[in-house]
Order: sequence, then C-alpha cells, then structure tokens
Amino acid sequence: MGILCKVVDTLLLVAFVVMLLAGPLIDAQLVLPETTFPDVLIRLKQRYAEEFQDYLMVEKPHFFVALVWLELVFQWPLVLLNIYGILASKPWFNTTCLIYGASVVTAMTALLGELLGSQKASDKLLKMYSPFMGLGVLALLRGLVPQSGKAPTIGKRPALARKKRA
Repeated sequence: MGILCKVVDTLLLVAFVVMLLAGPLIDAQLVLPETTFPDVLIRLKQRYAEEFQDYLMVEKPHFFVALVWLELVFQWPLVLLNIYGILASKPWFNTTCLIYGASVVTAMTALLGELLGSQKASDKLLKMYSPFMGLGVLALLRGLVPQSGKAPTIGKRPALARKKRA
C-alpha cells in the first residue's frame, strides 16, 4: 500500500503543479480584465478555446464564471497546501486532499452535466475536461487513505488503546 500511495502522491503532485499555474494564468482571464494579462497568455487562451471548441470559455455562462471563482478562491489555496503537504509529508495532507477532491468532483459534476446535456461539446472538449473528474476522485480517495504506516493518535496516546493482559 505504501508504494501505491507514493505513486498516487506523485501523480497528484504533478496535477497540483499544473493547477497551480493554470488557475491564475489561464482560468483567471474569465473573471479579471484582459488588460491584467500579457498578450501571450491571452493568445494562449484564445487558441485553446478555438482548438477545443470550448464554448464555455467563449460564452462565459454565469455558472461557469462562478466555478472559476470557486477554483481561484477556494481550490487554488488548497492546491498550494497540498503541494506543501506532499513535499513536507504533513499529517494534515489527507484532510486538505479530501476537501480538494470533494470540491473538484462537485464542480466537475456540474460542468460535465452541462457539457453532456447541452450536446454542444465536441469529443475533444469532453476528453479535455473528463480527466479533471478523475483528478477529483483520485484526490478524494487519497484523502481517505491513512498516513503511511503510522497508528492514529490522540495527543500522545494511541487512538486505539490496547487492553493490558494480566
């Protein structure tokens, strides 16, 4: 189980670093004035929207803008904490990872529901957004797995005290 957790943590770390960059550089362009960003980032977002036919990026429906705010205000700080938690092996990493995963799964349910229900989304766009649901599920499941090999404790005592034998 230990090696599997390390592999999952590595996958999550890579995804968290991508989210660390993509959130403020690409997604924030939907909610902040374009003058805030350099031309190269604006062109990158436009190229992505054209190539993947991302009608949500172009049309900016209110629910999608709200999900971007959720990402920037709530999920992005959790990404920072999760990166630090993985690299420093912090005991609270499971909690922040669980919270992040639950938030991503909830947001992606609404997003994928729109993409599938509207029938506007191309297969290429669905293939772009679907892995984020997988990321959310993986983070949620990783948050449920106890820290590697350590017995749970309450203060200085083990949480599951053993009975003394006579």
